[in-house]
Amino acid sequence: QVQLVESGGGLVQAGGSLRLSCTASGNIFRTDTMGWYRQAPGNQRELVAATTNGGRTNYAESVKGRFTISRDNAKNTVSLQMNRLKHEDTADYYCKYSGYSSATDRQYDYWGQGTQVTVSA
Repeated sequence: QVQLVESGGGLVQAGGSLRLSCTASGNIFRTDTMGWYRQAPGNQRELVAATTNGGRTNYAESVKGRFTISRDNAKNTVSLQMNRLKHEDTADYYCKYSGYSSATDRQYDYWGQGTQVTVSA
């Protein structure tokens, strides 16, 4: 099992910034990916940004140039710096940890509880 503790989020005006952080603990895999997803009311959960412990990153097109994901492998922590926030960034943001086991050739996914981000227009 992997436990995820999220922090950050809140209410901000459009154009402002917020920072989300997520720390994983427990059965940390040698090969893993940590990232942030978001879900707005009535919408499906979507990828915002993710990073592997090897340093590869992936961003949604809608956040490129505004959001930056970073990771501290020693602390198993991933952060998402969100700048120039827009009203349409309003959503519940979820941290996701995905670990790959070579023994079982399977990926194991864990989700945080979610943190709310509200951007006022």
